[in-house]
Amino acid sequence: MTTPHDDETRAETDLPPPGTDPAAPGTEQAPLPASPLLADPADTPVAVIGAGAMGAGIAQVAAGAGHPVHLVDAQEGAAAKAVDRIGAGLARQVARGRTEQADVDALLARITTVATSDMTTVPPVALVVEAVVEHLDVKRVIFRQLEEAQPSDTVLATNTSSLSIDAIVGEATTGHDAALHGGRSPALRHPGRVLGLHFFNPPPVMRLVEVVRGERSDPAVLEAAAELVRRWGKTPVQCTSTPGFIVNRVARPFYGEAQRMVQEGLVDAATVDLALRRAGFRMGPMELTDLIGQDVNLAVGESVWHQTDEDPRYAPTDYQRLLVREGRLGRKTGRGVFTYDEEGRAVDADPDEELATRLVGGTVVTDPVARTLAMLVNEGVDLVHRGEASAEDVDTAMRLGTNYPQGPFGWLAELGADRVRETLAELDLVYPGGRYRPSEAL
Repeated sequence: MTTPHDDETRAETDLPPPGTDPAAPGTEQAPLPASPLLADPADTPVAVIGAGAMGAGIAQVAAGAGHPVHLVDAQEGAAAKAVDRIGAGLARQVARGRTEQADVDALLARITTVATSDMTTVPPVALVVEAVVEHLDVKRVIFRQLEEAQPSDTVLATNTSSLSIDAIVGEATTGHDAALHGGRSPALRHPGRVLGLHFFNPPPVMRLVEVVRGERSDPAVLEAAAELVRRWGKTPVQCTSTPGFIVNRVARPFYGEAQRMVQEGLVDAATVDLALRRAGFRMGPMELTDLIGQDVNLAVGESVWHQTDEDPRYAPTDYQRLLVREGRLGRKTGRGVFTYDEEGRAVDADPDEELATRLVGGTVVTDPVARTLAMLVNEGVDLVHRGEASAEDVDTAMRLGTNYPQGPFGWLAELGADRVRETLAELDLVYPGGRYRPSEAL
């Protein structure tokens, strides 16, 4: 979350020791297939573009799996500082007896730092993972330079959390990059080797990786990339390049319903958080957006909304926009929905326990759990109905990427489609306009 782009989740566990597989400890690796991407890691170099928190984390994961890694950043010294941060984190594991210093030294030795803004100077590799600022023009320039300079079989991946893969590789007629090319920015010549590999924050801990296919992504490249991240100890899920992919799209109602209820005066922020925690969520939506950063969470919401032609389902709230305008960004600024002390503890998040009990199971409009679950189910069902991911991958993504107690299809089985439709219909009567329209598949 404290990254150049979004990533709205944070694990609350320690980093795994270098070279371990947190997803499947003790399991044996499958035989190496023929794909160059899946050769012996020592012979499969990786480049990570961007040395922020996400880029550094991805570099650590790749190096921990045995790959030589080039960590690239345009700012002089940024990649070296990132390696120092990786080393400091791993040193804490050594001190706790969770790993050996020799393993840490070997991991760090596999990371080479590169300071450049010219991607044509990046050494030849088998895989590039771009993890820079969420700006389409910037990414387009990077990928065009990478396509020009990297070998023809190099896989080019973006860690974007919300931008379209097709927009990154396609022709553009707007923006700074297009202006530099006489009003038309050229498309990539070989888009088949481009895909999304969306890691979650922090990458060494979070198991989920969304493997995102553009319209012209090569299926063999997608399968090889999914297998590669599986060997890195991750759990891949596949989806199309839909706005927000799986997690950042399906999760929008978790924040939006709570914010709307607080904005309307139906419940206070601390109490709505308590109600959702009681329903099994690790954190409530208000405290979670304070942790993520209100500006970061809003930026993702705005991106999904604009990419869906301003669909009312995804419309950001005035409540959150006001927080951002006032600089109340959450823990990082000391004040967001709640106010925080120097140690990051909320000092004014006292819920009304009786109110939380009374609201849940009562009228749908004032029941934060019923509203939230119905909308989460609706989003998951609709995404699968559009053919953008499988039901299994949606549930896996939401459990691993957001730490939800279960996924939308788990709740659908528990609640039943009739109850979900009735909840949405009741909300639509009170709040007409399309936000609560049910999926055709319900």
